[in-house]
Amino acid sequence: MARDRGIVTFMTPPQLPEVVEPARLTAALRRGGVLDAGAVREVKVLHQRDTVVSHIVRLGLRYVGESAGAPQSLILKTANSDFAKTLADAGRQEVAFYTQLAPSMPQGLVPRCFDGNFDEESQAWHLLLEDLTDSHEIATQWPLPPSREQAVAIVTTLARWHAAWWDHPGLGDTVGNWASAEDRAQHMETFAGHYDRFADLLGDRLSEERRILYRRLIEHSVRLSQRYHSRRHISIAHGDAHIWNFLLPRFGVADTVRIFDFDQWRINVPTSDLAYMIAMQWYPERRQALERALLNRYYETLISCGVGGYTRGALDQDYRLSVLWQITKPVWQWSINLPPLIWWNNLERVMMAVEDLGCEELL
Repeated sequence: MARDRGIVTFMTPPQLPEVVEPARLTAALRRGGVLDAGAVREVKVLHQRDTVVSHIVRLGLRYVGESAGAPQSLILKTANSDFAKTLADAGRQEVAFYTQLAPSMPQGLVPRCFDGNFDEESQAWHLLLEDLTDSHEIATQWPLPPSREQAVAIVTTLARWHAAWWDHPGLGDTVGNWASAEDRAQHMETFAGHYDRFADLLGDRLSEERRILYRRLIEHSVRLSQRYHSRRHISIAHGDAHIWNFLLPRFGVADTVRIFDFDQWRINVPTSDLAYMIAMQWYPERRQALERALLNRYYETLISCGVGGYTRGALDQDYRLSVLWQITKPVWQWSINLPPLIWWNNLERVMMAVEDLGCEELL
């Protein structure tokens, strides 16, 4: 706080970027329609933490003048300085989602974004997001699976989100990019190299049956990619749709489930998100107890949102194919040095799902 001729001005804390200076916050909130005559006069840090990709700061706001309905707090998301350059694409992706896609979506699916920018020259980026800390919470502490009720709410919201972009005319034009056959082939060639090193590392901990499965997947990858290249019944996939990237309303709060963390979104077969959420993350007993009911709810929600020409049998087929593709995920996770606690358990769970669902038949 500074004083000049009796006028009191409140300064932005020095560790925060200029984007959260009171005047700039006031302008952003006015553009968002949540602040009318008043103005932000003070910004303070309530809490901050780092993730692998980003730095998250919860900001408390104080106003001068009329501010009824204005948010008392916001979430500032910026690059994690340790990985600002190496993981810049993640920031670019998330800013693009909130500034280009989110405004065209039905309300109540994702947190509101009041400001966002990615600077190509410096690769610095930021997002100013709605703070849902007091109204919403994560379903469980990782790695505990959700309750049936929580899982149904999460899958319902995921289906609503997929339906919003289902066969959207802007896909690959104004919304995301299609991967060409050459791009997919290069991607699989890179994967094959990672897999060879992964298999060498595991030795006899990767059975011959599983090695055969990987080799056949690589061999048949062009044919298996035809589902993607059909460009039919395609949507925007989250890319990291585990249950801990969903916020559920707290007890007694009348609101909707929100999805967050959009640094891996892409055009894809929608069931890739379901396979990652269910087959990759849950052990057999829990998966078998909820899988069928959740696929039914997902399908019913798609239909209620206006998706047509997509049968329940097609959903099952897509889901099984997506589960098969998920065996590549633990290898990719290993290749970027995620700990075995993550990729080893993912490997075991998804392999059991592949066996249960007879996914090898697709090869």
